[in-house]
Amino acid sequence: MLSGLLAGVRRARVTLSYAVIVATVTALMVRMDPVMHDALIRHASTNLHNLSRGRVGTLVGSAFVVDAGSIYLWLPGLVCLLLAAELTCGAWRLVVSFVTGHVGATLLVAAGLATAVKLGWLSASVARASDVGMSYGAMAVVGALTGALPPRWRPAWLGFWFAAAAVVIAGGAGFTDVGHVVALALGVSLSTRFGVRPRWSAPKVALLVLGASFGYLVLADGMVSTVYGLAWGTLGALTAAGFSRLRVVGRAEEQHCC
Repeated sequence: MLSGLLAGVRRARVTLSYAVIVATVTALMVRMDPVMHDALIRHASTNLHNLSRGRVGTLVGSAFVVDAGSIYLWLPGLVCLLLAAELTCGAWRLVVSFVTGHVGATLLVAAGLATAVKLGWLSASVARASDVGMSYGAMAVVGALTGALPPRWRPAWLGFWFAAAAVVIAGGAGFTDVGHVVALALGVSLSTRFGVRPRWSAPKVALLVLGASFGYLVLADGMVSTVYGLAWGTLGALTAAGFSRLRVVGRAEEQHCC
């Protein structure tokens, strides 16, 4: 029994290590006085102010500083998502997808914000906006899971996520919402190179469902977006699955005719 437990810990070492570090940092933040807490958020933020001054360390530190309410509300969902990815894609693929989403989306959003500020489309105050947390990395992991899914699931999966993302963007998304969609797209792009073929079991499917639900709440970020995104995402999933099925049937008929 002990050997089985140790084997399970080894298979989930990245997820568990990250969860322990984030939980520790969050526990310390809860005990800080408000002035110190706000100072930490400002110092760790990957905003234009910090990045323009060469504080590239924020690209790492911000992933471990989460200011998203009670840890009991978001850590279980995050752990389920990361576990689903680590157990199906492997530890190094999880790390690559999370880092690519966190750093890549941050830099792309920063470039867009810098351009918007320069052109006068946004106020210069956005340069000091707080921007910490694991949400970009988490959304990239959602996208990266695409490659681990059985081929018959992928059209519906992609149809749901990109339809839901379109609803979020159409609803007047802020720069963080745009970053989530960018990170999702980066993760999907990575998934095409992973080439994994995992065996899906009931526990893994359960982790996927719980983790994906967490990812969806990160993406929607609001009651209205959650409801509309779910409706349009479901429609997108059904539409994509239908077109995929028609394409398969069409190919089968062509082969039969020939």
